[in-house]
Amino acid sequence: MEITVVGRHAEISSRFRSYAEEKISKVTQYDPRAQRVEIEVSHERNPRLADTSERVELTVISKGPVIRAEASSSDRYAAFDLAIDKLFERLRRARDRKKDHRRYPMITAEVEQALVEQGIEVAPEAEVEEIVLPPTKPGEVVESQIGDSPVIVRQKLHQSTPLTIEEALYEMELVGHSFYLFVEASSGQPCVIYHRKGWTYGLLRLETV
Repeated sequence: MEITVVGRHAEISSRFRSYAEEKISKVTQYDPRAQRVEIEVSHERNPRLADTSERVELTVISKGPVIRAEASSSDRYAAFDLAIDKLFERLRRARDRKKDHRRYPMITAEVEQALVEQGIEVAPEAEVEEIVLPPTKPGEVVESQIGDSPVIVRQKLHQSTPLTIEEALYEMELVGHSFYLFVEASSGQPCVIYHRKGWTYGLLRLETV
């Protein structure tokens, strides 16, 4: 597993690099397929933000979804420890979720009916995937629960026309949101523009592979 440590407005000492690499090497205990871990350390120079001047962001790139965690503190080592605790917890949850899916294969209603017709009894504890159709009318809202968890996913369909980045920024300011989802006119890519600090903004693009 490759480990990279980079600093943004921050010098990375050999002592911190060794400390971080030793700790982060345990990632493979949670995800053996992890290919690379990126450690980014940044320093906030504003003295008013001294309590959170050291920020550490951890990113695990694997064959599965990318998993990130970040934390800030007045001390770089403390920030790293906070971030890695969050990272390990997210990796553990991702690993446990995979185990649960292997133990209880997802069975749709159609598959279950076919099994019953063949005389195969479906165990009551088997996990059944509920197929939730997305909303089809603008303004329509569909809410669904994820399994037995208390998590509720709310879907809503919006109408939109392709926009430039400037137009999307203007639309976001109009609705007073901190982010705005749109399709960029020039590329046709789904994008999200979001507010960062002061007059700075971020833009995320999606490209199918």
